[in-house]
Amino acid sequence: MIRIMLCCASGMSTSLLVEKMRKAALEQGIEAEIWAVGANEVKANANRTDIILLGPQVRYAQRKIESEAPGVPVAHIDMKDYGMMNGQSVLKQALAILEKNQ
Repeated sequence: MIRIMLCCASGMSTSLLVEKMRKAALEQGIEAEIWAVGANEVKANANRTDIILLGPQVRYAQRKIESEAPGVPVAHIDMKDYGMMNGQSVLKQALAILEKNQ
């Protein structure tokens, strides 16, 4: 199972993207747990995720988030994919990063 955590300002604005990513994973037969948290909840969830994807509104906090989740890849969600709520593309980005880091 792949565990993907999205991080945004409050954990709510990415809920639609989370649903679209879950749908894309299901359609592709990928077993995945995907959820969103606010930036202040990263540390509490860091031990249960394989990758953290940052929404555009928290890009500035990447270094802090990396320090709260040592060993977990942290990446920015493409602004266009975030704006279009392109769950398939964001899932593909996460999978490519995880494959590269294996």
